[in-house]
Amino acid sequence: MLNKERWENLELLKNRNELSVEGKNGIGFLLSGAVIWTIITIIFLQAIDISQKNIFMLFSTGLMFPLSVGISTLIKADWKFKDNPLGNLGLYLNLSQFIYFTIFFWGIIKSPEAAVMFFAIITGAHLFPYGWLYNAKPYYVMAPVISVAIMALGLYLDGENLWLIPLAVVILLILLIIWVYANYKSKI
Repeated sequence: MLNKERWENLELLKNRNELSVEGKNGIGFLLSGAVIWTIITIIFLQAIDISQKNIFMLFSTGLMFPLSVGISTLIKADWKFKDNPLGNLGLYLNLSQFIYFTIFFWGIIKSPEAAVMFFAIITGAHLFPYGWLYNAKPYYVMAPVISVAIMALGLYLDGENLWLIPLAVVILLILLIIWVYANYKSKI
């Protein structure tokens, strides 16, 4: 017979797997992230001042939530999780990214050319806890891969080729989406 702690662990795993399947592993949010980073790539391809690029990049993030809701609705992914006790955790994990924005704002003020790299690293790193939430290993692998790859790329780029950073984020997010989708399909 299973003890109480083991039953609770089984219930937690069941809740995480339900969250994973109902929310389709967060694919709606990842897809909208790929769209946002595509917009950021286009912004950084423009022949405008770096401070304007950074402002437009910051404004483009305002599309994230409505786009995520729209894409989630389109792919029939439930991101609200009213009946699942872990549902609010996803919201808190996403809101925690705002704490990291202090680094991004520092970059915009003190090192404008590095701001896109800071933002890309923050984006990659904030994905890590979703591995636990959705019980999906692709998040555990790709979060550090995105962060380290962007840092390495950022170390070797000059101000003229900064567009390669958001493009790399788009490519890495697409790889994550494919892997997370395969993980989701294995659970249903």
